[in-house]
Amino acid sequence: MKKTVRAVAILAMLNTCAYAQEQDSTKVNPLKEVVISDTKFAQSKEKSGKVIEVISAKDLEKKSGQSLATVLSQVTGVEINGNQSANGKNLGYYIRGGKNRQVLILIDGIPVTDASGISLEYDLRLLPVEQVESIEVMKGAASTLYGTGAATGVINVTLKKSSKKPIEGNVYMNIGSNNTQDNKKYNGQDFNQGISVNGNQKKVNYFAGFNSTETSNISQIASPDETIKYEDDRFSRQNAIAKLGFKATEKLTLDFFGNYDKLKNGYDLTFDNTGFNDTNINTTTSEQVRFGFSPKFKYNKGEFVLNSGFARIVRDYSEYNSFTTGTDYSLYESRNIVVDGFNKYNLNKDFAVIVGVNYQFNDMLSETPYGNLENESTKFNIVDGYTTLVYHFDFGLNINAGARLNNHSAYGNNFVYNFNPSYNFKTSFPLKLVASYSTAYITPSLYQLYSEYGNAELTPERNATAEAGFETQLLDKKLRLDAVAFYRDQTNSFDFFFDSDTFEAYYVNIDGTNKAKGVETEVTFDVTAKLRLNANYTFTQVDKALDRLIPKHKANAGLDFQPTPRTLFNLTYQYFDARNDAFFDGNTFGTAFVKLDSYQLVNALAKYELIKGRMSVFGSVTNILNEEFVENIGYSTRGRNFKLGLNIVL
Repeated sequence: MKKTVRAVAILAMLNTCAYAQEQDSTKVNPLKEVVISDTKFAQSKEKSGKVIEVISAKDLEKKSGQSLATVLSQVTGVEINGNQSANGKNLGYYIRGGKNRQVLILIDGIPVTDASGISLEYDLRLLPVEQVESIEVMKGAASTLYGTGAATGVINVTLKKSSKKPIEGNVYMNIGSNNTQDNKKYNGQDFNQGISVNGNQKKVNYFAGFNSTETSNISQIASPDETIKYEDDRFSRQNAIAKLGFKATEKLTLDFFGNYDKLKNGYDLTFDNTGFNDTNINTTTSEQVRFGFSPKFKYNKGEFVLNSGFARIVRDYSEYNSFTTGTDYSLYESRNIVVDGFNKYNLNKDFAVIVGVNYQFNDMLSETPYGNLENESTKFNIVDGYTTLVYHFDFGLNINAGARLNNHSAYGNNFVYNFNPSYNFKTSFPLKLVASYSTAYITPSLYQLYSEYGNAELTPERNATAEAGFETQLLDKKLRLDAVAFYRDQTNSFDFFFDSDTFEAYYVNIDGTNKAKGVETEVTFDVTAKLRLNANYTFTQVDKALDRLIPKHKANAGLDFQPTPRTLFNLTYQYFDARNDAFFDGNTFGTAFVKLDSYQLVNALAKYELIKGRMSVFGSVTNILNEEFVENIGYSTRGRNFKLGLNIVL
């Protein structure tokens, strides 16, 4: 199988292929972009008062060969911890100093989650970036529109859609190295390949795709010195997706989707400095099945949408037990159902009312050496009603205000709201001011309530966020600058209690209020029609109880040079400030706190379109300086690596 895959890779490289080049993005006015995250309906970004980062299909082309987590980690105010580690390592999502449970992920507008996970987060490793069309990242509390979990940000991933042609095909192949800083193997340890077919035939449109990824050559945990060689932790992923749309009438469209995703990888026990962590026995598999139905009906004064989805995720673990010298087996299975119906009614061209009802059901079962949980006793459901008012005044003022009443089967009612004004100085100066105050809540997960570490006395976490900032365009719109300051406080935050003397362990609420504040700024300068410079900087300061793996200072910078319509060069720089971390000390059975050093990364990409609209090839180098750094204490990170990629559009 390995030889076959490598043969296909070499053959595809010799034949070359590519994505079609789109119109030069320097001609796009960002304030004219269309966004959906802050109302659930398309509207001009110019009229939005929220801080929304849009990663377009053109932007994704400039990041060819990167994972979805790596792409997101370059967004202002966003840190995806683990994106530079071995592929099998769990990811940590940090937006504005928040953690996984405070970040909600949507796929085509439908919330996705693993109901058996500790923090109910969705595993972004399940989704290959090659199946993604665009991404919106909306920062700040958004529970009014999206319910529990949308406390610090919403990541809305839009998957690829059908083309306007009756039939179109796409084949791609990437091959690269997968080295740590002190490893220099370049015979190919990272393979990513896929195929898709799509089209539009009268009233029917369709998209179907398959992706396969395999990597090796990195141990998940780092060896203590160069004399000790840890075994590789291999990673594999398969994804199949199908989307079908039917235009029943001029006003009614019916969209169906289904996908199957599978991860399998080796892993090592959590770093605890005992020397017994590296083992080839530890393996885990995660399988996901998702399907759903989304009808949309437009009428004279508005539009009605019904987003529905079902997901089943099964995770199993075979893990070495150093006490019994045997192998422990654990199984986790979850089901999640989401039905979200919402309607936008336009009272006039400037005033719209959005009303919706959301239903969620989650359950889980588990089989572990510590006991079993049945899904009959580990489940909850949520019913939310919400409304949002959107008003655009002719003189430039925009108002977005809303409220949501959440009814949780275990916690009763929760009420959240938001008020989000913005103002455009349309005639006097190209300046847009934004401000908002929003509240949010997070309910405990089924694992935190009912597992062997569960605590049925946990109460929901509550958050409130205030923010203010501006966007402007200068030098005939060649220079674009925005900056936002935010402040968030949260109460009843979740934490994990462990007594090293009694070994008692369970989840708890943190007493008191914890705060986070910061500033996010971004600048883009079109030096010429062929050269663009961009940079962003994030300052984040959090209270001690929240301060883990969150850099106080983080910066990204990039250069895009397109000397011809078919040639692209991209150079990026990232700076990560020192961060606090903690690990379980296997010698003392206590938690030790450490300070991780700051680090910086330099990456480059070259891309050339061999046949216009049909074939292209890219080459990339990551961590050009081969810097040695740490994302998490005791875990491996990637050194200098090379990648070649090809794509053909049929």
